[in-house]
Amino acid sequence: MNACRRVNAGSDELSLFAVQPDGLRLADRAGSGGSTPTSVAVRGALVYVLNNGAPNITGFRLAEGKLTALSGSARPLSSADADPAQVSFTADGGVLIATERGTNAISSYLIDEDGYAQGPATIKSAGQTPYGFGVTADGSLIVSEAFGGATGAAATSSYAVSGAGELTMVSGSVGDTRSEVCWVVLTKDDRFAYVTNFGDGTVSCYEITADRSLRLHEPVAGSTRQGNKGIRDEAISGDGRYLYAIDPDAQKLFGWAVGQDGQLTPAGEFDGVPGTIAGLAAS
Repeated sequence: MNACRRVNAGSDELSLFAVQPDGLRLADRAGSGGSTPTSVAVRGALVYVLNNGAPNITGFRLAEGKLTALSGSARPLSSADADPAQVSFTADGGVLIATERGTNAISSYLIDEDGYAQGPATIKSAGQTPYGFGVTADGSLIVSEAFGGATGAAATSSYAVSGAGELTMVSGSVGDTRSEVCWVVLTKDDRFAYVTNFGDGTVSCYEITADRSLRLHEPVAGSTRQGNKGIRDEAISGDGRYLYAIDPDAQKLFGWAVGQDGQLTPAGEFDGVPGTIAGLAAS
């Protein structure tokens, strides 16, 4: 079954939707294993939800269009003050990673053969307020840093992820001169990372070098309404040719063509996006 998953922070639930030719159909719902879920990670039939209320991760199995809680799978974050932002698997599914804004830390969990998370192992983030992140095919971690929303302080850092789930810093905080960075997406060849800067409506581009260190490529590679707050989540199309981002404050979806050298060329903007929209995915 083609499916998509989302967390419902207001009702403390995880929803599963079947993707059908005429749209989405609600296939199943399950309690998130905590309160105020904020992010979900999927690797094959294994699903982990990141809960913010009493910070933890909780596992589920997906089979035949149903979600089943993985008994005894809940694991805490590093602290009750973690204020986690995102959870995701490494490309091989062997490690689960979560960013913690409240503690300026990143936690990682080793996933065993039965799908259970072992950990966390926690390190201090290179910069303050680690937020969104992307994971390269070889297991490198690219993390945005909001620095508490300070004007002009947004940055991004990179880490190597070992097979044992340990994180080692590669690039410390590399600033993009913008404000309130949020989410990270990577090009299909893992050469470039794009970060959305909520504070001034811009998208910055970083080059990911051969040793997985970062170099600021363009402080403003694209923008929704430069100088205005609003840009949030972003996604790259399945073929890697287009980048999309939502600006709920403008009630618009913006698109750019992705060039071979990381440049973004506006491809259109689309009205009618609800002001309450929080995320998007692209196929």
